[in-house]
Amino acid sequence: MTGLLFAILAGALMTSPDSAPGWNTLTGERPVIIAHRGASGERPEHTLAAYSLAIEQGADFIEPDLVMTRDGVLIVRHDRYLSTTTDVSAHPEFADRRVEKEGRQDWWAEDFTLEEIKTLRAVQPREGRAKDYDGQFEIPAFEEVLALRAKASEETGRIIGVYPETKHPAALAALGLDPAPELARILKVHDLDGADAPVFVQSFEPESLVRLDAMIEAPLIQLVFPKSEMDRALPFESSVALEQIPAYADGVGPNKFLVIDRAGNDTGFVARAHALGLAVHPWTFRNDDPPPDGLTGEAEIRRALEIGVDGVFTDFPATAAAARAR
Repeated sequence: MTGLLFAILAGALMTSPDSAPGWNTLTGERPVIIAHRGASGERPEHTLAAYSLAIEQGADFIEPDLVMTRDGVLIVRHDRYLSTTTDVSAHPEFADRRVEKEGRQDWWAEDFTLEEIKTLRAVQPREGRAKDYDGQFEIPAFEEVLALRAKASEETGRIIGVYPETKHPAALAALGLDPAPELARILKVHDLDGADAPVFVQSFEPESLVRLDAMIEAPLIQLVFPKSEMDRALPFESSVALEQIPAYADGVGPNKFLVIDRAGNDTGFVARAHALGLAVHPWTFRNDDPPPDGLTGEAEIRRALEIGVDGVFTDFPATAAAARAR
């Protein structure tokens, strides 16, 4: 995508309170707030309640992770296995669905139909977070999230974007459940496949993005993590070389420590990515998981914004909104 199109997208998502010039982003427009699994710090992740709260708190994009059911429906879960984010273990009718795959005993989304998935309820998976809303919310299909996005855009007068990630696409395709064509179909049906649509499609798997690049016009983001978790001296070395990404994607989503190291120093990653024309959306900023140098959640995000990131993934959109407003 050209810088002009990024500017169009960022401009479409802007509201007036904090849109003053001077941002050190790729286009000079204000950075976007990406609600990581919704407002997942305060509601069970990947539920309509979590996405709705994120929009209320000022998120520009809501992020649904996508897996597939046995009958080929894209649903929103971070993992194919279900035990950590749903109450599936409390359903005796599904006891025999617990099987071992990839070295893990669990219940797997691809072994359930959508109708069966709809009998489950979401739970908060992260330790230390409130369980008050456990058991209250359904597991939504991707198209339900898009319907929520469209309705919220109309009601708020803001264009709410969507930032889907296909999870384990190669593994699912090997099972005969290829998510790429279905994702492409749904984006086209919902008029979200333009180069300037309020969409970013992300993946850790370069091969998946290369395939999607031939199917859709929507912007693509290559997710990356540190090449070696043990090598703290070279945090700027990512799992996919930055120089390879512009051939098929429009931006990069790095682990936040690739951008600012654990001592709080700018690694130069953002400048290198911007020089290649890539937007930078680091993950994941959490109030309840402070950086090693002890900054608050808001201060950590403000530091990232100051060095020019184009957006941030956060479990707490209200905190990111406050950081951006300052």
